[in-house]
Amino acid sequence: MEMQYTIAENATPDEVEKGRLLFSQPTDFLKGVVAMDGMPPADRMEVCFAGRSNVGKSSLINALTGRKSLARTSNTPGRTQEINFFTLHESHYLVDVPGYGFANAPLPVVKKWQSLLKAYLSGRASLRRVFLLIDSRHGVKSVDEEIMELLGRSAVTFQVVLTKADKPKKIDLENVISETSKIVAKYPAAYPEFVLTSSERGDGIPTLRHIIGTLI
Repeated sequence: MEMQYTIAENATPDEVEKGRLLFSQPTDFLKGVVAMDGMPPADRMEVCFAGRSNVGKSSLINALTGRKSLARTSNTPGRTQEINFFTLHESHYLVDVPGYGFANAPLPVVKKWQSLLKAYLSGRASLRRVFLLIDSRHGVKSVDEEIMELLGRSAVTFQVVLTKADKPKKIDLENVISETSKIVAKYPAAYPEFVLTSSERGDGIPTLRHIIGTLI
């Protein structure tokens, strides 16, 4: 039986407030990690934001936390070269991983990033969910499916977040959602609900805060 994928409903006013309170707690950059032995202790729940280079991970983290420059943003794909850990109060880690796919860096450096990314995604016991960011203008690419496959092998739940959802025309967005649903249905580790977001307009941000707040 094929899994049916739905779009996450907007958070209720009560859920919006709970999410706002969680993300109003102090959020700080902890460290950038370049090797697995540099990871912070796995002593709290963590969620990870992954996606192709320039998909909008840093912008999404900034929007969630209400901090304009907590996570670095760049128009240059491949700028994030480390796994960046941010502390949300004393309860969560928010994790921004290197963009995969095209990167404006020498091939050996890119391979090192990819190796670190795969090691982290497959071996972090405190990782509760990976939010897999897909650009709603372009849909799923082969490199996205490689990460989905890795997460499936590692039994790590991932949830698709469609970024920049305010950019495509309605019919184009509907087509991307439909095609993404067909692809993601092949991966048992996928959570059967997509989140539509726009960091620029704030769309979907309260809903995503609420989802993160419900993870234990």
